[in-house]
Amino acid sequence: MAIDQQTAPGPAAVFGGLERAEYEQMTRELTGYCYRMLGSPFDAEDAVQDTMMRAWRELERFEGRSSLRTWLHRIATNVCIDMLRKRSRRTVPMDLQSPSPGDGSHLEPPLAERNWVLPIPDAQVQADSADPAQQVVSRETVRLAFVAALQRLTPGQRAALILRDVLQFSAAESAELLGTSVAAANSALQRARGALPATDPAMDGDGPDHALLEEYVAAFESYDVARLTSLLCSDAVQSMPPWAMWLRGADQIGQFMLGPGAECRGSRLLPTAANGCAAYAQYRRDGRGGYAPWAIQILETGGAQISALHCYVLPELFEVFGFPPAL
Repeated sequence: MAIDQQTAPGPAAVFGGLERAEYEQMTRELTGYCYRMLGSPFDAEDAVQDTMMRAWRELERFEGRSSLRTWLHRIATNVCIDMLRKRSRRTVPMDLQSPSPGDGSHLEPPLAERNWVLPIPDAQVQADSADPAQQVVSRETVRLAFVAALQRLTPGQRAALILRDVLQFSAAESAELLGTSVAAANSALQRARGALPATDPAMDGDGPDHALLEEYVAAFESYDVARLTSLLCSDAVQSMPPWAMWLRGADQIGQFMLGPGAECRGSRLLPTAANGCAAYAQYRRDGRGGYAPWAIQILETGGAQISALHCYVLPELFEVFGFPPAL
């Protein structure tokens, strides 16, 4: 559970004269770090609050020999590694089994939330940087597939890669943060790099095609499945945590939407952004003239088509994204 905001120290208590904008940027960077380490916005929030509490308690021992940023990331690293020792690895459906047919025959009981890599709003993790290259790194390294791949690394390898390749700490700083030698930190980094798949430079390019997104919303809200599947790549993927089942191919996705997924007819979509992608909060009709939270949808695009549609049927995520409990 997250620490009660009324008991958590505020920025003035921990950091004295730090400007509010600086504090918010630091918190956003810490949240991004903890999210990549842990794969969950809930766990990341807990980790950041624990980091701030530890910083508050240990402030008198902070001698300024390293920067405040380095000191906080050292605390956050220890917090995340402690949490990872007590929790099982989070994953995505594509890592658990082969694709299922679109008739829904493989729709088994859902798994618990703790099993899944979960989405996070861009506003909570994206770097506020004037450097376009750093913005690209920040966006690409929060993709669901990348975060899921990170979860397959050891905690030390995970931390080494994020600290060096995402947050741009030096080799010496990373070793200090990890409490190890530079040689050991570099070794962990190389093993981590070798274990991760190469990123796809074609994904989204300079950003999603807004006309494509408008067409998707129109097709989904009218539940025109033929129109909707025409926007998908032929080998597009759809996943639906908390179910382990996932689909590959526009034809299989269309079959599912006309079968078990037909209950989504009449839904409304509200825009947001998550994991470096366009995203939507999907509200389904509640049978009483209103709409109830159903899923957070994340769309990955390549060129002028949708390459992946990840639907997190976990209504508890709506509060994370700042959406109301009903429409």
